[in-house]
This record gives sequence, structure tokens and C-alpha cells, in this order.
Amino acid sequence: MALEGKLLARARDRLEERRRVNAAETVRRRTETYARIPELRHIDDRLRGIMIELVGLALGRSDRPGQELEEESLALQARRAELLQRYGFPADWLEPIYSCPDCHDSGHLADGKTCACLRELYTQEQTAELSPLLRTGAESFENFRLDYYPLEPVQDGESPRRHMERVLQACRAWALNFGPNSLNLLFSGGPGLGKTYLAAAIARVVSASGHSVAYDSVGAVLAVFETQKFSRDSSEAADAAARARQVLGCDLLILDDLGTEMNTGFTAGALYTIINGRLVAGKKTVITTNLTADQLANRYGPQLASRLLGDFHRLDFRGKDIRLSRKESL
Repeated sequence: MALEGKLLARARDRLEERRRVNAAETVRRRTETYARIPELRHIDDRLRGIMIELVGLALGRSDRPGQELEEESLALQARRAELLQRYGFPADWLEPIYSCPDCHDSGHLADGKTCACLRELYTQEQTAELSPLLRTGAESFENFRLDYYPLEPVQDGESPRRHMERVLQACRAWALNFGPNSLNLLFSGGPGLGKTYLAAAIARVVSASGHSVAYDSVGAVLAVFETQKFSRDSSEAADAAARARQVLGCDLLILDDLGTEMNTGFTAGALYTIINGRLVAGKKTVITTNLTADQLANRYGPQLASRLLGDFHRLDFRGKDIRLSRKESL
């Protein structure tokens, strides 16, 4: 994953804030502990002095034997540990605090590579940037209301509630086990049946596991690609191009409400580019739509319909429009 631009700057700012908070806590602990146990300050000052002498010894600038310095250091460390234990402090109480033990909150490892902690922060910023539909609301699998779905069996002998219970279980399992071998998902069914809700629940779980997630309406995503291609404003086009790269490259793309976007000559081609490009790259996509299989073929043509119906695992949503059910219950 290439880290770039304003998202990387935000991730670094968050890492710097962690470093600042940890440094302040380290100072607070030392100040309070030294006030309570003054001998510890003298021990730490002397230990630092011994380190300086050892460096000087290596450079031929110290008259004291190295063994003598090391023995004094070991004795001081033992006394330090004894005092900390006597006063009920853990052995590492006065050591520098780091959120990441691998890079010490610098964001970079000893070999110069980017640390996983900075990559994780970048992924979180990328998800926040690319998923405006997740910025409000608290959609979760736990809060999904099965009681809105009828218990009465329909034509196949299964009730909508039982069917949606299985859909809920499938979505939860998919999100918890998200990875390179995951299927692409197509949520289909009438309006108000919970497709958008469960897509958001998936996005939250997958993003919380450290994967980058883009979640937005199909119309909004297509607008980005249209701006990239047709905008005469170079800055606007560059921003759109960066976002388009993120949409194509994120671990999980959720396209909500396929079929509600404006149907233009640009739409089908752009959608095919997005979906096919992600399939070829092995990236995972979840799509929600109110359209039937025949309607998808009629609207987007056989090429895109073949991708949607052949390369995606379809989950049918059944029941009565939840929004209408809520109104009726008022």
C-alpha cells in the first residue's frame, strides 16, 4: 500500500499526538515518583553518567576500567528495582512510554521501512475519507432488528424473518473473516429491507480489523470518476484522480444503491471499469441494489450484468419495507 498526500499527513499527526501524550505521561510519572522517592532521581542521574563514561571509554577518553563501571551500573539498577518494588511500582514504571514497541512511535523501523502502526493509522484515515456514509449512525450487526420482518411463511415455505436471520449470520461471518479469499457480495431486494444497514455494519467491522474501506453511494463514486475525466480545473481533477485511485485500490469497496444513479453514456462504462478492475486485482466489493437480475441486464447491458451475476455471491433481502413498518407502528 503506497502512503501519500494529506491522508499520510493526518496519520503522521495522529502518531505525533500519541508520542506527545506518551512523553508527557513519562515526565509526569518521573516527576511524581522522584518527589516520593528522591533517591531514584540520584540513581537515574548516576546511571546516565555511567553511560557517558562508557562511551568515553570506547573513545579512549575515560580512566576508569570498564568492568568497574559495569559493576557500579548493575548495583545501581538492582537498588533502583528494589526501591520501585518497595513502593509498589512496576519495574518499567519510569521507562519511556511507547504505543508501538516496534518503532517507538516514530512510524519507521530500523531498516527504514514504514511501521505497521503508521500504515494502520493511514488505513483508518483512508476509510474515514472514503466512507462518508459511516460518519453518522451506529449501524451494527447487534442492532439489526429482525422483528421488523414477518414471521408468516411466504411462497417457498420460509418466513422473511427466518430468511433474514440467515442473511444476517452470513454477513456477520463474512465481515469477521474478511480476507483475500472472501467472495464479492451483491445485496438485492426491494427498498427498505436493510441492505444499506447491513452493508454499513460490514464496513464498520472490516475497517475495525485494519482494512481500508470505501463506502458510498454509486452516484457519489461515479461523480469522482467523472470529475477526474472531464474537469477542466487541474486541482479538482487531481484530487478526484487521487480519490479514484483509493477507490480502486482499497481493500473493500461498498457501492450503495446501484440503479439510483443517473443513467448516462458514461455510467455503464465507468461502473464496468471499477468492478472489473477490482475483480482482476483481487479486491473485494459489496454492492446493494433494488434491481432484479433482468433489470440489471436491461440497464447496464450483458457485459456488466455478467460480472455482477457471475462473479458476485447474491444475497436476497425479503420482507416488508422497514420504513413503512416503522410508520405503521407509531
